[in-house]
Amino acid sequence: MNQLYEQFSHAEIPSGLPMVALISGFSDSGSTISQLSDHFFSELNHELVLSFDNDEFLDYRSRRPALFFEKDHIESYEPPSLSVHLVFDEAQQPFLLLDGYEPDLKWEAFAASLLEIIQRFQVSNFTWVHSIPFPIPHTRPVGVTVSGNRKEMIERFSEWKPQTQVPGNVTHLLEFRLSAQGVNTAGFVLLVPHYLADNEVPNAAITGLELISAATGLVFPSDQLRHDAGKFETKVKSQIEDNPELSKLVQTLEAGYASGGSGPSKAPISKPSGEPRSVDELTEELENYLSTMRKNTDSQE
Repeated sequence: MNQLYEQFSHAEIPSGLPMVALISGFSDSGSTISQLSDHFFSELNHELVLSFDNDEFLDYRSRRPALFFEKDHIESYEPPSLSVHLVFDEAQQPFLLLDGYEPDLKWEAFAASLLEIIQRFQVSNFTWVHSIPFPIPHTRPVGVTVSGNRKEMIERFSEWKPQTQVPGNVTHLLEFRLSAQGVNTAGFVLLVPHYLADNEVPNAAITGLELISAATGLVFPSDQLRHDAGKFETKVKSQIEDNPELSKLVQTLEAGYASGGSGPSKAPISKPSGEPRSVDELTEELENYLSTMRKNTDSQE
């Protein structure tokens, strides 16, 4: 038995199930991953299959667990979790869900353990999602870039195909290792409007849900997310109307889309320069691009 995780469910896991990964810790613009995770666990039947050992993968001092103090004593302790669940979609189709924190330590050991799990359960395909801030107006569909070895997913959905260096995250490593072993793998990076990135953006979660469905054939309820999206769009519209600077930004982004001069396919990310850049540095480069767009728009008026 692998000492890096503990198996809980002794129910027979059908072979050939898809696996979906929702790993937090790298980038979660629009709270996309947290919304999807909450949605799956609140809307779908599920049971814990196995849990990875926090003492092997977690830096407790950088990701301190929550302790609940009740008047004069510690009432409860809720450490983070990194685990695999057996989940049933709306049509009662089973799939495996890898959910939780990005390991702080032992990435290679984690990747090897997950490959062992995938081979043991004969997982049919591996799909992951995360999100980054991007100069895209909220009035347009959430943009997507796709990676992995599933060419049909890339050709169908990928709008942004940069050639650059970015800080690695564990799902990138999993994609790399699993692809090398011939596991069908697709990673979806959602491009969330940068000016909304610190908010919960329901449309980003809906897009993630639709992409997971396309990659796996699973069926998910979405009524609650769509209800939340309607309320959020009304709130954003009101705030933009009351904020001339933000209104100008959205107009600039829209003008770029209308002219074909901007959008995911036009994003000015440069080629690799030696050292990987942080998400903040990439965002700064995109914001400089936005500034140039605004100046050009102003000069034309």
